[in-house]
Amino acid sequence: MADKKLHTVTLEQDKCKGCVACMKRCPTEAIRVREGKAKIHYDRCIGCGECVRICPHNAKKVVYDDFDIINNYKYKIALPAPSFYGQFNNIDNLGIIIEGLKNLGFDEVSEVAVGAELVTDATKKVLSKGAIKKPIISTACPAILQLILIRYHSLTENLLNMLAPVDVVAKLAKENAEKKTGLKPEEIGVFFISPCHAKVFALKSAFGVKEPLVQGVLAASDIYFRLLPHLKNIKFSAEEPKAGMAGISWACSGGEASGVMKDKYIYVDGIENCMNVLKQLEDKKLDHIDFVEMNACVSGCVGGVLNIENPFVARSKIRELEKYLPKYRNNVEFAGKDLDFFQWEVNPETNDVMRLDEDFMVALKKMSDIDAILKGLPGLDCGNCGAPSCRAFAEDVVNGEADLSLCNRKEDAENNG
Repeated sequence: MADKKLHTVTLEQDKCKGCVACMKRCPTEAIRVREGKAKIHYDRCIGCGECVRICPHNAKKVVYDDFDIINNYKYKIALPAPSFYGQFNNIDNLGIIIEGLKNLGFDEVSEVAVGAELVTDATKKVLSKGAIKKPIISTACPAILQLILIRYHSLTENLLNMLAPVDVVAKLAKENAEKKTGLKPEEIGVFFISPCHAKVFALKSAFGVKEPLVQGVLAASDIYFRLLPHLKNIKFSAEEPKAGMAGISWACSGGEASGVMKDKYIYVDGIENCMNVLKQLEDKKLDHIDFVEMNACVSGCVGGVLNIENPFVARSKIRELEKYLPKYRNNVEFAGKDLDFFQWEVNPETNDVMRLDEDFMVALKKMSDIDAILKGLPGLDCGNCGAPSCRAFAEDVVNGEADLSLCNRKEDAENNG
């Protein structure tokens, strides 16, 4: 598991009111509220964005690179996510966005949707070999991948060992730019325009690859506002997008699964729905399914917290593009690469952050102590103690992170009992 010293969401202390909304929504119980302020346990954070969405005081701040970072490189390449196209109104010619990005300061635009088509084709070829345990779980959403590596270790054999489309495009773009420009690798900057902070963490932590493939991760919202003035002056563009709808549809939930075209597949979005499906997968209740696509954000990447547009509206805009674009434009043969190019260079490691202790006997003793404390708690999961559940609170007490006196409902429960 990657080092969690990299924080892609931070807390603005002055804005936090200690309302526990974020704490109750976190799927990995990574948040506590102590002394009236939220506290994030980054070793458990998966970057799903739930705390950012739910915070009524806008106290959570997503961390990403400043746009000016591109000026540190002689040759600058933008990698727009497929979901980026869903942020704009009345654009049927994607060449306008590509040209606008060049006017903004990029020398080249490499569409991540191209990588999505290539990964789709490579996935079909890998699945035809039958080497991965079914149901096969997509790893395109880094938040879901991290969730599995933290909480659902038994499902790691089901993971699709395929690079994310942005990784594929980043490798291709850097390789081609070196040949075209003759510049040194360190003089070429590759920048992903991201819809979410899960991808910020994944790309900077080199998930599935030996070293980071991009030099910066920019927020879709920041680039959107910088780009708008440039788009006003472009009525028509001769720039031709290189991706078809098979790649662009990855912006929305179901885009990957439908492209893989397995007979028995499901796609799920929203972190709570994904956790329900992961539990069913763990319990062997979905063994009749071949392929499972999961996205932490509602509606898929168009629902990422770094976007501007309402995800349902953005999804509609993506679908509108079907009128103007062909289904496919890219495949593995066209790219001239073998399957190894598209697969993980290193396998992401599981994380035992949920383990009570490294020592098995100590962990057993802690579990017994937690159960004993739980018997004296009200079982309301009210959050008044600053923990998301009574069990999480009991664990905090056993680990010396909270005092039992923080439960102000215990006496009420005892009196009512």
